[in-house]
Amino acid sequence: MISNMAVILAIETTTKNCSVALFQDGKELSCHEELSQDYTHAEKLTVYIQELMKQIKLSFNDLDAIAISQGPGSYTGLRIGTSVAKGLCYSLEIPLISIPTLKGMAYQASVSEEYDLFCPMLDARRMEVFAAIYDKDNQEIRAVEADIVHKETYDDYLHNKILFFGDGALKCREVISHKNAYFLNDIYPSARNLGVLSNDKFIKKDFEDIAYFEPFYLKDFVAGKKS
Repeated sequence: MISNMAVILAIETTTKNCSVALFQDGKELSCHEELSQDYTHAEKLTVYIQELMKQIKLSFNDLDAIAISQGPGSYTGLRIGTSVAKGLCYSLEIPLISIPTLKGMAYQASVSEEYDLFCPMLDARRMEVFAAIYDKDNQEIRAVEADIVHKETYDDYLHNKILFFGDGALKCREVISHKNAYFLNDIYPSARNLGVLSNDKFIKKDFEDIAYFEPFYLKDFVAGKKS
């Protein structure tokens, strides 16, 4: 039975993983996601949300907030996720919470992995990745940047044991051979990453201005190229 604790719907569409999750007081109630090479977010996102609400036997009026993965990531995916999140917030008159995508990935990794530093990275074509660096307490050590990966890209951080992970990690694994570099491939952002962080923001009333909120693209959209 749902209590008076905050119930938050989380939406993650920054990559090929179309993911939604429900949280109560930061604890996961359920998650529905699908990793597809075809970027099916436009067709699947609202369906997944409806299925999730039905599964937990909640009405949309039971929601206290919507959490969105802020980016960086796929331009199209970010636009779809943001549009759905804003529409729900407007219609239900509830707040919007945004969580930086890489921060959410780093938090989830720090819960299960023992390293000094965490470097979540998303594939950005060729030898480029979107990456940031966090410590084991999820504090940002280096802000998000678009990095060209070569063997010296992260030398300043390799005096500590650092975990490189995400769908861009394979690029690093191919060129970085330092003893303090560890790798996890094929890790994608998930709505599961957003529960604790969005609940903390809800408690602090750290909400976005729904009318003016825009995703964090990092780089400009280039027309004619799949994002």
